[in-house]
Amino acid sequence: MGKLFPDAASALEGLTFDGMTVMAGGFGLCGIPENLIVALRDSGATNITAISNNAGVDDFGLGLLLQTRQIKKMISSYVGENATFEKQFLNGELELEFNPQGTLAERVRAGGAGIPGFFTKTGVGTVIAEGKDHKEFNGETYIMETGLVADLSLVKAWKADKEGNLIYRKTARNFNPMMATAGKACVVEVEELVEVGELDPDHIHTPGIFVDRIVVGTFEKRIEKRTIREA
Repeated sequence: MGKLFPDAASALEGLTFDGMTVMAGGFGLCGIPENLIVALRDSGATNITAISNNAGVDDFGLGLLLQTRQIKKMISSYVGENATFEKQFLNGELELEFNPQGTLAERVRAGGAGIPGFFTKTGVGTVIAEGKDHKEFNGETYIMETGLVADLSLVKAWKADKEGNLIYRKTARNFNPMMATAGKACVVEVEELVEVGELDPDHIHTPGIFVDRIVVGTFEKRIEKRTIREA
């Protein structure tokens, strides 16, 4: 079988467990691993710490795992669009580690690169900086942020070959590439699978060495808020 699996459920078999940390790629609902998220929900794993730019919407994306209360903590940068998230957080049922968006991206990139921590000016003097180490460089104050590593990374790509070399499209490149490097295991769902050698090496965004399992999916590609002009 190699890295290719017939469906999302089988691709996650043996990788999920209670108390795990999961990274899920995407930006809003663009480029999210929607089939793998459903399979994660159906796995029954609980007390999940989810690392993602946002938490989906109430009935799609990571919002599905909030509905079933399988997520105990979110490490995110945007938490709007989801009434379930809001209710659970305000009721003290869901933990939130809030990050500026660039900081979250760099924390994931750092984790994938084996960097345990870094200093940034973003958040200095705000609640983001509370409880974090402060250090001065050239007369400016910085705070220390830590790298992030997950038990499992769920990634959405446009194309893959059978060795797991990946190409992303447009906004799907925001978080998916670095999350692919920062999971102890990485499972990818793709729109198109090709033979090894068919992808131009200069166009590959994620080398296959980071990818453990691949599944070809079908995608709804939902939009959070559809706005159209009046006729």
